[in-house]
Amino acid sequence: MKIVRRLPILRLVAIAKLALVAKKHMEQLKPAERRRLARLVSRPHKLSPRERKELRRLVSKLDTRAFAGSAADSFSPLPLPRRLTKARY
Repeated sequence: MKIVRRLPILRLVAIAKLALVAKKHMEQLKPAERRRLARLVSRPHKLSPRERKELRRLVSKLDTRAFAGSAADSFSPLPLPRRLTKARY
């Protein structure tokens, strides 16, 4: 909590915006998939080839291109093209 008090307000707003964008994309996964994703990323250096494949599958469901576009759009002074910011869902 001490760290949060020391952060400038604009950084707090940026963190909150990114969290909201991430939440929107994470909702595309089922609860079991979200739990599994959390387990996989908690130990990235110890993943078996099968687990790496599973991680790729779960991350691809997040629509990473739209996530990156949405994150960039939330900080851009000008609107980005819809093809970059809109997910396929």
